[in-house]
Amino acid sequence: MSFLLEGILAITWKQLVMYAVGILLIYLAIKKDYEPSLLMPMGFGAILVNLPFSGALNQTMEGIGEVRGIIEWMFDIGIEASEALPLLLFIGIGAMIDFGPLLSNPKMFLFGAAAQFGIFAVLTVAVLCGFDLKDAASIGIIGAADGPTAILVSQVLKSNYIGPIAVAAYSYMALVPIIQPAVIKTVTTKKERRIRMTYNPAGVSKGMRIAFPIIVTVIAGLIAPSSVSLLGFLMFGNLLRECGNLNSLSETAQTSLANLITVVLGITISFSMVAENFVKWETLLIMGLGLVAFVFDTVAGVMFAKLMNLFSKNKVNPMVGAAGISAFPMSARVIQKLGQAEDNQNFLLMHAVGANVSGQIASVLAGGMILNLLPDMLKAIGG
Repeated sequence: MSFLLEGILAITWKQLVMYAVGILLIYLAIKKDYEPSLLMPMGFGAILVNLPFSGALNQTMEGIGEVRGIIEWMFDIGIEASEALPLLLFIGIGAMIDFGPLLSNPKMFLFGAAAQFGIFAVLTVAVLCGFDLKDAASIGIIGAADGPTAILVSQVLKSNYIGPIAVAAYSYMALVPIIQPAVIKTVTTKKERRIRMTYNPAGVSKGMRIAFPIIVTVIAGLIAPSSVSLLGFLMFGNLLRECGNLNSLSETAQTSLANLITVVLGITISFSMVAENFVKWETLLIMGLGLVAFVFDTVAGVMFAKLMNLFSKNKVNPMVGAAGISAFPMSARVIQKLGQAEDNQNFLLMHAVGANVSGQIASVLAGGMILNLLPDMLKAIGG
């Protein structure tokens, strides 16, 4: 009984806040079905690591010495030492992606590039808000709506805010169906949302499908060498899918591997959600800046589509530009649903999928470019 009383008395108000955060994440996962495979383990982990004297973290026990906590060990091995968990997840994501819609309509590459604007805009804003350049760059990546990339970049840069960044990135991924429609309707007219697009796919040969991940990896390696681990694993997963004679490996990567790594990654990242490090005013600021980055990315994609329409005979529905973020395939589905709501004979899904998979590539390249450019930027400012 004395142990129970001692534990209760040891709970701080910050730990109570983290219990509320954990319960909220679990609620969103179960009740709202928002990224349950990620938010559920993150929410439970937030509670687990904030219990007083939690055995999930390293601790010193009288007469025994230091005891290695499982979550801290998993974080050290899977994220801090090797970044293995986010990278392995990219194999599964790559195996899920069909680049056919993008290859049959290559101009969709442009939307993936345009929809990364928020990353660099918010990087600048974060610096102005007082964050150092490494933390600001990590915060900007939230706008990509790509959780694994956000975790990996913030870890490589040794950001002080890995926990808030991961929570923000995955939360905004989950909230795509809520945030994007509101933003899109704000910056488009009803007439623009009703622009019809026909889908006449050019044939994409098996040879092209196999060559594409190899070519992208080589080009990315030359442009942004730091992106090779990220993009290389993504493209390797896609090559498993497209080669045709490794179907069992492709299916395993898409299902068992992706599900297992997602669950393990979710509970492992909770190590960075210890109350003392998480409950700060900076966390709220990071959540706000992450939302700004996400909104900027959506708006940039829409505005780029409008710009294209000024010079193009075949008009693009501006909503397709918003699918250039990395949240695959949620964003593409949102665009299709919005298009159908405005005109039930308008089918935007394949166009949106092309922009969406382009965004997956572009967000990884953006992360690699930041990792490449940051050392030079730090030298320039004497950091």
